[in-house]
Amino acid sequence: MWRSAPPFGELLTGCRKSALHLEMRDHYDDPDEAPRVEAWKAGKRPDPNYRDSWWRPWLDMVSETVGRGVEIRRARIVSEPVSEYTRYLYDGTFTNIAAGEQIRWLPRKKASGIALPGNDFWLFDGRLVRFGYFSGEGAYLGDEVTDESSIAKLCAEAFESVWSKATPHEEYKV
Repeated sequence: MWRSAPPFGELLTGCRKSALHLEMRDHYDDPDEAPRVEAWKAGKRPDPNYRDSWWRPWLDMVSETVGRGVEIRRARIVSEPVSEYTRYLYDGTFTNIAAGEQIRWLPRKKASGIALPGNDFWLFDGRLVRFGYFSGEGAYLGDEVTDESSIAKLCAEAFESVWSKATPHEEYKV
């Protein structure tokens, strides 16, 4: 069944075992994130020693979720050479890892043999998929969730295929 997605926090709060996120775009145009991107372009970076400067409330939600025993893994398929936006994400990824996420990167050319869904997704506990929709310029258009088992299976298999070929953040260089 397809339906409008509830607030993301509800999905993560209801998660019991795993939350898997596959990102496949080279640019996201999020107006809420624009000030951080502009600050990054001006040379400002998150201070590893000052957690209050990091992306809130996302990182707090991740820490709480991981603290409950939920595994959060994120895989990013990226074009190389990477886009400026991907460099921005890369530079801030240490904050996600410090909050408890596991993150890997896969060059797009290494993803050619993987059957992938057409959109970025989150897969919660292997059964509920939240697809995010974006314009060609990266503007967020909305999302939907489904618990159709065949779609959850497709997403789980795609994610695990990407994950197995991807490079852990600590080893990936942009």
